[in-house]
Amino acid sequence: MNALLWLLRGVLFVILLGLAIKNSGDVELRFFFDAHWQAPLSLALLIALVSGVVLGLLALLPQLVRQRRRIAGLQRQLDRHDRQTAAVQPPDRTAG
Repeated sequence: MNALLWLLRGVLFVILLGLAIKNSGDVELRFFFDAHWQAPLSLALLIALVSGVVLGLLALLPQLVRQRRRIAGLQRQLDRHDRQTAAVQPPDRTAG
């Protein structure tokens, strides 16, 4: 199964590499204040993809931090509850 997964990854890599090579023409990105930048199309698309992923992860970060804090608080509450119930229950004396 692992070999099949690596084979699929390799095929996908070759396809994407071929796509990048075939679309290596330059594009001009125009920004504000007459600023511009020329780069290969594949590089411009890669930068757009990476920046989108980074922005998406940054948007999820506050919710992730809140969830981790909530989980940590619930874990402390569970530990306290376990210690209290262990202190109240008498030891098991059925062996004998």
